[in-house]
Amino acid sequence: MRGGAGAVVAASFLPALNRHVFALGEYTDVGRTAPVYVCTPCGLDCDKLEFDKPGSCPGCGMPLIEKSVADSRPTVAILLFDRVEIIDFAGPWEVFGGAGYKVFTVSEKTDPIKAVYGQRILADYIFENSPRADVLLVPGGGVGGAVNNANVIRWVQNNAKNSTYVMSVCTGAFILAKAGLLDGLSATTVRHAIENLATAGRNIKPVHDKRYVDNGKIITTAGLSSGIDGAFYLVSKMKGLGTAQETALGLEYNWDPQSRFARAACADRYLPEFTGFEGETLSVAGDTERWNLKVLISKPASVAEIVELARKQLTSNTPHAGSPVEVTTRHARSGEGSEIAWNFKDDENRRWNGEAAVHPAEEGGKFIVTLSLTRERAR
Repeated sequence: MRGGAGAVVAASFLPALNRHVFALGEYTDVGRTAPVYVCTPCGLDCDKLEFDKPGSCPGCGMPLIEKSVADSRPTVAILLFDRVEIIDFAGPWEVFGGAGYKVFTVSEKTDPIKAVYGQRILADYIFENSPRADVLLVPGGGVGGAVNNANVIRWVQNNAKNSTYVMSVCTGAFILAKAGLLDGLSATTVRHAIENLATAGRNIKPVHDKRYVDNGKIITTAGLSSGIDGAFYLVSKMKGLGTAQETALGLEYNWDPQSRFARAACADRYLPEFTGFEGETLSVAGDTERWNLKVLISKPASVAEIVELARKQLTSNTPHAGSPVEVTTRHARSGEGSEIAWNFKDDENRRWNGEAAVHPAEEGGKFIVTLSLTRERAR
């Protein structure tokens, strides 16, 4: 039975020859000194084939590498749990896999994991038989069940001791915090949860303006796609910048190690959540110094009610305000609708100016709200 030119296919179906492999039509002792080659891991059945010479895998076309080299690849263990966020583990998995790492998944039980959006995943190992890994990856998602599961926390603690690196993605930081791994460290997580990170452990310093935070062994990344950048960074740390860059090019990903984009640092961190409104977002854009928003509001049902509700929340609920928020309202200069203006200093003593306009929409009973928030340049 041949697996292509030069193939060496395991012959375990022949009990008398279970210590041999089949090579080019002849049996060869497993203990031979000649190199054995395997497919660069691709996730297909051909990963299990062995070959007696280099070349390309006849099954998938991937380059063949020496088995001894393949067996020495860095390993990554990915924790899976119900409601895990898909991109949190799939993005880094693609990066580590592309860089030649051996990646496997671990869950508490043999039952399929139910990820967000209905994806079902069967882990490679359970807690009782999971091997040691060089990298422990803890993704996020709906982590409430995992954080409150003593078995999960114990497994993370034990495996973190034996791993060279531990990396969280998104709300996976809260699992690390519960395990005591972030105590006394700087850390980051997804934008909407970052304000809660400080109280998730002891003396944790939340970082809102970085996509990943490196504490040496422990690396935390911000939300969702930030895990991809964190994985590239860890590859560069373990295997060199060139390997990370080549992997990024192979994945057709524009990895910029100097990128300063961090979702939690965007200017809308100085806006209230604006509860009590019903409508749809027409456009939204901004950066760390400005934010622009256009919304079609259906409730409240009048210009006056919209303005008053917005005014109250700007005054009382503007986050990170280091001074009282001063709000003024006036009739729209166009003669129809109303306008709001406000200003304040943030917790870093920087001044911000906001403007919003409320006008009836062409669609009866609805209203267009346009909002802008801009940071003043220091003189």
